[in-house]
Amino acid sequence: MGTTTVCPLWAVLLLPLVVSGVPTEEPTSGEAVDPSFSGSCRRCCDSEDTLAPADASVAAPPSPLPYALPEVRPYINITILKGDKGDRGLLGTPGKLGQEGPRGDRGPQGIKGAKGQAGSPGSPCRTHSSAFSVGRKTALHSSEDFQPLLFDTVFVNPDGHFDMAAGHFVAPLRGLYFFSLNVHSWNFKETYVHVVHNGAAAVILYAQPSDRSIMQSQSVMLALAPEDRVWVRLFKRERENAVYSDDVDTYITFSGHLIKPEDD
Repeated sequence: MGTTTVCPLWAVLLLPLVVSGVPTEEPTSGEAVDPSFSGSCRRCCDSEDTLAPADASVAAPPSPLPYALPEVRPYINITILKGDKGDRGLLGTPGKLGQEGPRGDRGPQGIKGAKGQAGSPGSPCRTHSSAFSVGRKTALHSSEDFQPLLFDTVFVNPDGHFDMAAGHFVAPLRGLYFFSLNVHSWNFKETYVHVVHNGAAAVILYAQPSDRSIMQSQSVMLALAPEDRVWVRLFKRERENAVYSDDVDTYITFSGHLIKPEDD
C-alpha cells in the first residue's frame, strides 16, 4: 500500500518541470526558423560540429548575398604612435682591427720653423781616447845601469799625453792600454831594453851580440790608473849595451794607445 501512494505524488512534482522545457510560442509568419534547431536542448559552449543538424540530408540555407564581402582592415597612422627617443645605450665591445691600409703619398714639405734658443752648457767633456807614437833618429850607448831612452821625433801625440822631455807616457784615465817598441841592434853589441811601468820592468826586449844588426820588437798590454807612467830604458850589464839609428832613417819607435776606458 505504501508504494502505490508514493508514485502519484512523484508524478505531481515532476509535471511542472516537463511543461517548462517545452516551447510555448510558435514562430510568426515573417520570422525565420533556424534549421539547425532540432527541438532538443543544447549548451552555449557547444562547437559548430556539435550543433550540426541531426539530419545530415538537410542542406544549409544559401547565403543571402550574391558575392563575398572584402576583408576590411583598419588603417593605423604609425606616425602618431612613435614614442620619445630613448636613452643612449652602453658602449659595445670594440671590433677587431682591420688590415693595414696602403701607405699614403708623401705630403708637402712644411714651412721651416724658427731657430730655437741655445741650450744650457753641458758638463765638462771627459777624455775617452789617448794615443801617441814617437821615434828616435840617433844611436845610443848606455853609460849607466838604467838609462832612459829619450825620443826626438813625434809622429802622433794629439793630446800631449807623452812627455817628450822626460820620455814618459802619462795615462789620462783608468783603462787598458797597448804599447809597442821597435829598436835596431848594433853590430857586436848587446841590446837590452825594458818597457817600464811606474819604475818596474813590465817586459824586456833583448838581442845578443852578432856580426849583423837586426830589428827587434816587443809589445804589451797594461792596465793603467790615472797618472801612471810608462817609458823605455836601457839596462847595462857586463857587456856594452846600445841601440842603432841614424839621422836619415828612424830605426827606434815607441807607440801606445787606449783600448778600453774604465769608470773610476
